[in-house]
Amino acid sequence: MTHNDTNLYTTFMSIEIFELPLIEWIGYLASTIVLISLSLSSIVKLRIFNLIGAAVFSFYGFYIDALPVGIMNLAICVFNIYYLRSLLFKKEVFEGIWSDKPDKYLRLFLDYHKKDIQRFFPDFNVEQIESTQVLMAVRDMNVAGVMLLSNKGNGTAQVVLDYVTPQYRDYKTGKFLLKKFKQTMMDKGLHHLITQSTNSMHIKYLKTIGFKQSGELFELML
Repeated sequence: MTHNDTNLYTTFMSIEIFELPLIEWIGYLASTIVLISLSLSSIVKLRIFNLIGAAVFSFYGFYIDALPVGIMNLAICVFNIYYLRSLLFKKEVFEGIWSDKPDKYLRLFLDYHKKDIQRFFPDFNVEQIESTQVLMAVRDMNVAGVMLLSNKGNGTAQVVLDYVTPQYRDYKTGKFLLKKFKQTMMDKGLHHLITQSTNSMHIKYLKTIGFKQSGELFELML
């Protein structure tokens, strides 16, 4: 960087916005991103946001000659990259459980996650599970999510609930269940899944795992 470029860069960083220099706004931005990262339930998203926040904070620290701030946040970036690599590329152990009727454990699981379930399925009632078939996904020996199917006849089943716990909300779980139990569903005469949703996040999820929108319904042919 030439001397003129350095002067131009320094002048740019000194630009004031609402009577505060740009570099201070960068510090506030870094703090905000780190704060947002701590509010995220998804471990992957938390690490990504924390990495971005730490990188901005590191730049801020080095720029104002606060070496402890710059070095510490640079180290945090390295740790975040290491753990992100582990999270994104590790080989996960998936298991699937099929049950033709709900059990006590399923009721406990649904009750524990009731508030989060209501965000995506506001009309869901635990009484609906009595006549459903249960598909449960286990990842690394943790229950990642459940899918409840209600047989409507003529080869069609309604997805009463397709819930994935926050830490596993990355689309892998739904895809795994559909792939794992596709043949089981077909053996039971099911070849057409339908569901409804008005939640934008859930709609995005449905489309990602293969459902197609048809009016108010989302459909998947097995």
